[in-house]
Amino acid sequence: MAASSTARSADRVSLLAGGRRVRRILFPRAAEAAPQSRAGIDPAPWLARLRRALQRGAFVLHFQPIVSLADGRVSHHEALLRLADEPDGRLVAPAAFLGAAERNGLIGEIDRMVIEQVAALLSRRARLGRGPLGHAPGTPIAVNVSALSVTDRAMLEFLARTLRRHVVAAEELIVEVTETAAISDMQAARTFCAGVESLGCAIALDDFGAGFGSFQYLKHLPFTYLKIDGEFIRALPRSRTDQLVVKALVGIVGGLGRRTVAEYVGDAATLEMVRAFGVDYAQGFQVGRPRAEPALALPSEGRRGARSPAAASAVRRAAPASDRDR
Repeated sequence: MAASSTARSADRVSLLAGGRRVRRILFPRAAEAAPQSRAGIDPAPWLARLRRALQRGAFVLHFQPIVSLADGRVSHHEALLRLADEPDGRLVAPAAFLGAAERNGLIGEIDRMVIEQVAALLSRRARLGRGPLGHAPGTPIAVNVSALSVTDRAMLEFLARTLRRHVVAAEELIVEVTETAAISDMQAARTFCAGVESLGCAIALDDFGAGFGSFQYLKHLPFTYLKIDGEFIRALPRSRTDQLVVKALVGIVGGLGRRTVAEYVGDAATLEMVRAFGVDYAQGFQVGRPRAEPALALPSEGRRGARSPAAASAVRRAAPASDRDR
């Protein structure tokens, strides 16, 4: 759980950009400047920088496995976003730029870019008979969507169109929605989640338990996976309160016929405890670190869809040292 506070801010912002209440206090503008300064990131205006990154393909994805606690197999991966436009090839964590993307109205475009990249990857892998990161063909990938996309009436059609264009089976894509996205507009979130399920994609409720009034979402939002917030997982072996919360969530979600995922599983003791409590899946450094999917092109594709030089170099670099920082 290195750099836990930075990683936590990254989690909040990347999934919730566009949301209101709760999360915005976790990523004030003063905090935004800190990771930039520590990383030595160029202070060029973010609006121009992000637009340039979108145009040049300077965003890259890393993928972290979600592992079944029943048999140890990888159930699916979560796509985690990085910016690869630094001259020395360093990757910029999402905590540094997603707040700016929200303020400058680019977060929806970033969401769509991620979905497009994931669909293209799934399509290429299917044609080669291999799944992501060497796993079985058809292994799903989860993508995070911002609150802005959840309330965007055009997003469902974009999802459907992207799946059709890349000839990707809907069950290979999982869409992650956070509580705060639902808080911003519960009716829109309900419509969006129902629409995603009607396409055949699974819904994951992410960071569950981090906000207020969490349990009403279990009643009103359709979902397949519930991801228990890391706040209840990091200190699980030492916290009786966290243990009671996790046990209760496992019982409720299991009773609804849905599945639970423990986030931020960072050591063997935590892994064994969530398994003993009946959690279905685990995500975290103990079961797998985020890593890049090697660049892969079919012989007929040539240089079509090539990344920028910095992004191409970045896919060979290790993920930043945080457990689940998107």
